[in-house]
Amino acid sequence: MSTFVRPHRHDVLIAVIGLSGGLVLWLAGLHPQGGRLLTAHWTALVPLASMAGMELLRRTAPQTALVLGTLTLVADQCTTGSLATTLMFTDIMYAAVVYGTPAAARRIPVTTFLITVAVTIGFLAWFRTAEALLIGIVTGLVSFAPAITGVSVRNHRDAAETARLRADQTALLAEMDRVQAVTAERSRMARELHDMVANHLSAIAIHSTAALSIDDPDTSRNALGVIRQNSVDGLAEMRRLIGLLRDSGGDARPSAAPTLASLDALVEQAGANSSSSGLTVTLADAREQPEPLPAPVELAAYRIVQESLTNALKHAAPGPVAVGLGRSGNLLTVEVSSVFGSRPGPRAPGSGAGLVGMRERVALLGGTIEAGPVSAEDGTKIWQVRAELPVEKEVLGR
Repeated sequence: MSTFVRPHRHDVLIAVIGLSGGLVLWLAGLHPQGGRLLTAHWTALVPLASMAGMELLRRTAPQTALVLGTLTLVADQCTTGSLATTLMFTDIMYAAVVYGTPAAARRIPVTTFLITVAVTIGFLAWFRTAEALLIGIVTGLVSFAPAITGVSVRNHRDAAETARLRADQTALLAEMDRVQAVTAERSRMARELHDMVANHLSAIAIHSTAALSIDDPDTSRNALGVIRQNSVDGLAEMRRLIGLLRDSGGDARPSAAPTLASLDALVEQAGANSSSSGLTVTLADAREQPEPLPAPVELAAYRIVQESLTNALKHAAPGPVAVGLGRSGNLLTVEVSSVFGSRPGPRAPGSGAGLVGMRERVALLGGTIEAGPVSAEDGTKIWQVRAELPVEKEVLGR
C-alpha cells in the first residue's frame, strides 16, 4: 500500500500564490489567448487549478509533476489561457531539474533544447515569416531557460554539499590527529616525569629503609639529609615540568631541558645518594671536543644516564658505577656499567618502566640500545647499558 507524502510547506505556499494570482487575473479579465477551441473564459480555470495541484508535487514527485504539468500546459492552449498557469509550469520545470534524479537533471535540459529548436524550425517552415521566431523564443523561455537555471542551481548545491563533506572529513582527520598528538604527548610527558622523579624517589625509598632498619643516630641523620636533598631536587624538577605544561607563551620562560653539561652534577648527586650502598660513581667523557648537540639528543642521553644510575642504586651490588660518553662519527655513545648482583633488603617499586622509557627515547631518535649482563675483562659480571644516538640533523629527521 502506497503512503501519502505530505507536500513541503514551501510548495503549498507556491501553489496557493499561483492559484490566487491566476484567479485575480481571471477576475480582471486578462486572457493572453483568443480564438481557441474553448472560448468560454471559465475553462481556463481548469488548467490553472490543475497546474496549482502539480506545484504540490514539485519537491516530492518532480518527474510526475513535470509530465502532468506538460499535459496541463498543452490543454491550457485550447482555452483562453492564464499567465499564472504558464509561470507555474516554468517553476515545475525548474524543480524537476533541481529535485529530480541525476539522470533526469541531465536529460531534461537536452530534451527542452531539442524541443525549442524543433518548434522554431517547424513554425518557420509552416508560417514562413520572421514572427514565427517568437514562438520558438517563448518555447525556450518556458522550457529550456528554467531547465538551465535548475542545472546551475543544482551544480552549486552539489558543490556546496561536496565542500561540506570535505570540511567534515578534514575536521574528522584533524580531530584524529589531535587525539593522536595528545596521546603521544601524554606518553612523552609520562616518560619525562618518570625519568625526572624516579631517581630522587628511589634514593628516598632506599635511605628511608636504611634509616628504619639500622638503629644508629649518625646513619639515620645522614639518611635523612639525603632524603631531604632528593625531596627538594625532585620538587624543583616537578615544578619545572609543570611550568612547561601550564604555559609556553607570554613572559613565562620555563627552565631549559637538561643537557650533557649537567652530567657532572647528576653524577655527583648519584654518588652522594649511593655512597651508603657501597657504590662509587664516576664519569668519563671520551669525546675530543664536547660540543653542543641537538637538544633531543642531549636530553635523551641525559635521561639514559639518569635512569641507569637509578637502576644501579636500586639493584647493583656494591662496587664501581662507570658512566662513559664517546663520539664516533655521527653517533654519540652513552655507556653505564655497574656490578651485577642482587642486593638484599627492600627495593623501590617500578622495576622495568625505566628500560621501556629508554628504549622509547632511543627509538624516536633512530638509535640503538642494549641493556643486560656482560662479563668484564677480569671476569666480573656487570650490568651494562649501551646506547648509540645519531647526532646529525638529517638523521634525526627520519
